[in-house]
Amino acid sequence: MTQEKIVIYDTTLRDGAQSEGISFSTEDKLEILKKLDSFGVGFVEGGWPGANPKDDEFFRLAGNVKLLHSTLTAFGSTAKHGTAPSEDRNLLSLASCPAEWCCIFGKSWDFQVEKALCIPLEDNLAMIRDSVRFLRDSGKRVMFDAEHFFDGYRSNRDYAMGALKAAADGGAEWLVLCDTNGGTMTSEIESAVEDVVLAFDMPVGIHCHNDSDLAVANSIAAVESGASMVQGTINGIGERCGNANLCSVIANLSLKLGYDVDVGGLPMLTEVSEFVGEISNSPPSPGLPYVGEKAFAHKGGIHVSAMSKDSRTYEHVPPEAVGNRRRILISDMAGKASISEKLKELGIEAGAEESRAVVDRIKAMEAEGYQFEGADASFELLVRRLRGEIEPPFKVTGFRVFIDDAQEATSEASVKVEDSNGTEEHTAANGDGPVNALDNALRKALSRFFPVMKDIRLTDYKVRVLDGASATAASVRVLIRSTDGKSSWTTVGVSENVIKASLDALTDSIEYAIYKDREGGSK
Repeated sequence: MTQEKIVIYDTTLRDGAQSEGISFSTEDKLEILKKLDSFGVGFVEGGWPGANPKDDEFFRLAGNVKLLHSTLTAFGSTAKHGTAPSEDRNLLSLASCPAEWCCIFGKSWDFQVEKALCIPLEDNLAMIRDSVRFLRDSGKRVMFDAEHFFDGYRSNRDYAMGALKAAADGGAEWLVLCDTNGGTMTSEIESAVEDVVLAFDMPVGIHCHNDSDLAVANSIAAVESGASMVQGTINGIGERCGNANLCSVIANLSLKLGYDVDVGGLPMLTEVSEFVGEISNSPPSPGLPYVGEKAFAHKGGIHVSAMSKDSRTYEHVPPEAVGNRRRILISDMAGKASISEKLKELGIEAGAEESRAVVDRIKAMEAEGYQFEGADASFELLVRRLRGEIEPPFKVTGFRVFIDDAQEATSEASVKVEDSNGTEEHTAANGDGPVNALDNALRKALSRFFPVMKDIRLTDYKVRVLDGASATAASVRVLIRSTDGKSSWTTVGVSENVIKASLDALTDSIEYAIYKDREGGSK
């Protein structure tokens, strides 16, 4: 196990922002910068000064942010061909920005120089050297991103190495090798990085894209070959197929290989992943290693049975190490062990007979189309009802739904509800479609009895047709995710009528909120 220090360079705010569907506001970027700083990331690349007004505003405001752990870095390119660095707008913007460090990229692949820039090879090397030197003379510390380095190394090793030498001669303090097209195999990464590390007496970094699904593996291989900086993004967001996912890189280097990675606390990893996903409006994939919702989810009964004896039987690291949590999924594959573990999560001690009764009930309901592995709230209500712990706090005694405008699909719903004392409330509400109208009417009616209703809102609504062969007469499963601003929960309803399935999921969601509110008030 090595204890070598590995520097993490986060480019979520620049390279990650090039991901399709992601557009950070200035405020978004400032919030992510503060989060990454609290996480302890070594360098945070803020963007490209002079490229657009938003990045200029960000650097102006970021200069007032007191960073405790991270160093803000500005990104840019070498000077344009034929323009002196002292007259190049890009370099002048970098020189005048508040960031101490600048990371500039230049071509290291002869093919790119001749076909994309259409300039002599020697001119490109001079541009690299002179651009770095200008920034150093302006008081900046400089990293050089060797764009397309591995393609260039494969095509013309001497020229690719010459690009690195030009940057070093100009005063660069880091040489970062970029797999810009993301197509390099791991063995090529290893041999090229080893060659560079031996050739240059200065630190080397790695910047991998994920077009071959190897960005994480290639980044780790580069570190094992001598690189001491990894550039990447949180959740792997980025152009095309994305960048190296720093969540996986950090966890693997720390937990698997024993490197001293410059982040403050690994248990913050999942929190940071979710935070960036929320701010970017691009939630991390549930299947992401380490930080994904499914990363420590267990469904098979045999797995859960073994896990109850020792979690190492089916988990390669403890979920708490990266701030995640273990989830026991309930389905028709569940056995007594799965149910027992799930009940323990809920604070319920149940014997073998009671667990078997729950298993039988779950399997019967899943045969009807229910699915509880993604609906923990409905599962908990079901168990507590079976145990006689709770009674429905209200019941829907009737409802109607009207389509007001067939063109716009605006709707009106009326509902009758009755609380546990027999007090009835009858009200109506409009909505964008029948389910939304029913949701609004139900909440309006129940607000009279339950103050917690004012805090509840829907965050997701999914419909799944269970038997496509039955066409419009098919049963449907509705999953609803709700929140009270503090926590969130999911409920399920199944029926041949989509309105009825939605109503069942809605009433479960509200009943769960009321139950939790009462439990909290009784403690």
